[in-house]
Amino acid sequence: MLEGKCIVLGLSGSVAVYKICELIRLLKKAGCEVHTIMTKNACELIQPYLIEELSQNRCITDTFERTPIFDVKHISLANKADMFMAAPATANIIGKIANGIADDMLTTTVMAVKGKKMIVPAMNTNMYENPILQENLAKLERLGYIVMPTGNGELACGDVGKGRMPEPYEIFDYIKMEIGCEKILEGKRVLVTCGATAESIDPVRFITNHSSGKMGFAIAETARNMGASVTVVKGITSAKIPMGVNIIDVKSAHDMFDVVKNIYKDFDYIFKAAAVADYTPAEYAENKIKKSDKDMYIRLERTRDILKFLGENKAENQKICGFSMETENLIENSRKKLVSKNIDMIAANSLTDKGSGFGTDTNKITVITNESIKELPLMSKEKCAEALIKEIIK
Repeated sequence: MLEGKCIVLGLSGSVAVYKICELIRLLKKAGCEVHTIMTKNACELIQPYLIEELSQNRCITDTFERTPIFDVKHISLANKADMFMAAPATANIIGKIANGIADDMLTTTVMAVKGKKMIVPAMNTNMYENPILQENLAKLERLGYIVMPTGNGELACGDVGKGRMPEPYEIFDYIKMEIGCEKILEGKRVLVTCGATAESIDPVRFITNHSSGKMGFAIAETARNMGASVTVVKGITSAKIPMGVNIIDVKSAHDMFDVVKNIYKDFDYIFKAAAVADYTPAEYAENKIKKSDKDMYIRLERTRDILKFLGENKAENQKICGFSMETENLIENSRKKLVSKNIDMIAANSLTDKGSGFGTDTNKITVITNESIKELPLMSKEKCAEALIKEIIK
């Protein structure tokens, strides 16, 4: 998603500069080319040599440093950058950029960048809430800069409040959202269901399954990166929830059915990736069922079929993708599901394939439509999500 992208990071003198090390690691792991520029104050807090080791590129600290190759660095880096990011951005750097002051390598370079420009503020709460700083941020946004919201929590100075630099994985996610994908879903609305449902037996016990929500969240995040407005109806999940999407929490299959039924008509694309219980206890015990020496039997009844409802009541021009998980006869059973549910596409995967199924970071899926069967190789769930979205758009 970010492979081959060039990110230029401008580091200024905030204590939060140490977080950049992890951000660089994430960017490099994603296949990015990373270049760095450090202000004089940033160099007092962290050594450029460390940054160079992580980025595998020379860290620029002096506008007029001599190099053996003729190269006007602030122009060459500006031209290469798919994104320039000032992170951490102090009140001083924000003020300079907002008012066109270019008196060091960082501010000189950002003046020459025509691509995406992002500001990640990091400072004391009182400084962050200062009207002058807020006016500068608002001005930058009007000029087309992306300003990432700060965190709210304990700061290095001991104060608690706004101004905390977001965590590296949050910044990384923001970068993916801005430049990770072509915006082929701009103006579209996407609904994703994900996770497992919990069917209560009594106040203590419930029936569920092993779904982590990773595949559903990967679809939601990728659709968001492609420009869509995304809503996720989620049951029990253990995976990291993506930012920038609307989350609706549910517990049981009944709850999920009711929520989806009420909102599904508002969406262009629906991905029903949740592992919804097919059966639920017929009776719920108000008090905890005490154990005894005898065996226990629970009568189960069928839950409402969400995918079947969606297929039978499909809105005009709406496209629906269901998921099928099988241990045998994968293609045959999945094609039957495609036809019986009256949907557009099935993402079928087998629990017998290594690296596929519940809880993994990878998946091996077969995309089945009425016209074709396309088997995809084992790949990350993020790559699977991208393939599924492009397939259903076709």
